[in-house]
Amino acid sequence: MDFVKTVLVTGGAGFIGSHFVCSLVNRHPTWRIINLDNLDYCSNLRSLEAVEDRGNYTFIRGDICNPRLVNHIFATENINIVFHFAAQTHVETSFIWPSRYHQTNVEGTQVLLKSAFEARVEKFIYVSTDEVYGESLDKEFDESSPRRPNNPYSVSKAAAECLVLSYWERHMFPVIITRSNNVYGPRQYLEKVIPKFLSLLQLNKKCTIQGTSPQSRHFLFVDDAVEAFHTILARGEVGEIYNIGTDFEISIVQLARQLIQMVRHIPHTELDDWLEFVPDRPMVDLRYPLNCQKLRRLGWKPAVSWKEGIRRTVTSPCLTSPPTTILVTMRFRCAAGLLVR
Repeated sequence: MDFVKTVLVTGGAGFIGSHFVCSLVNRHPTWRIINLDNLDYCSNLRSLEAVEDRGNYTFIRGDICNPRLVNHIFATENINIVFHFAAQTHVETSFIWPSRYHQTNVEGTQVLLKSAFEARVEKFIYVSTDEVYGESLDKEFDESSPRRPNNPYSVSKAAAECLVLSYWERHMFPVIITRSNNVYGPRQYLEKVIPKFLSLLQLNKKCTIQGTSPQSRHFLFVDDAVEAFHTILARGEVGEIYNIGTDFEISIVQLARQLIQMVRHIPHTELDDWLEFVPDRPMVDLRYPLNCQKLRRLGWKPAVSWKEGIRRTVTSPCLTSPPTTILVTMRFRCAAGLLVR
């Protein structure tokens, strides 16, 4: 079969990437979807079982930091569009191994950009994070707000953004950057806050809360994030940055209480008995409010309510019966003091 387009998705075995790859494969049967992933600890090919036998899907195991591999893919696969999800994303670990985050998130992005530019792809979409803005207690961040990253992870993502934009400014290479709120949903790896709380509760353990500062987050259901990427692919303007966010905001303490009630069915008066406060990490941003009007003008808005999204997440089989290997990894990380974003 001759495919109309070929899309390369990096990090397509990760949480958001796998949801997006499955959506692309199903929505565009005449497009070839190539998933490049090095299968790091947070990747899971089981998330792609629904499409692994489809004729328009190809998986390549490999590292974006490997220029020989990346150059070969662009030289032989006729790539039209790149969605760059691949990254190291765990904030706590970034304080311990910042060089690893720089290598993957910055140097890996440079390798990918160089090959994509030389191959003259028609669109390069870089998936960034709201954390590049730093925190705000009142004002919403729009896309023109300055970057003020406060941890090694967000610093590496901000640096990668600068690389991406430099290709637009110097070469008019057609790039787009996205910055999203916290994305959640089924099949998310257990180091992130919602699946970690759920897994702890399933193990009859307390939810661990970092520090005593009033942290809150805006949570966006993964299906809404996927739809945002489709909207940006279809109607986004090159050279632009798009916030992907939601108005729904909840404190981490209240999030824990709600999950405790949903999973353990604990009376309201006993919820706090299931909270354990632990030492904070070196730098914590309290909140990341986003102004998403630019993306909404393209026709996108969140469609899944928090009530529905968290219900679907809590009842997900992947979270109800997590693999033993993942639970062992989670226990090791908790014992090592690597707490969750």
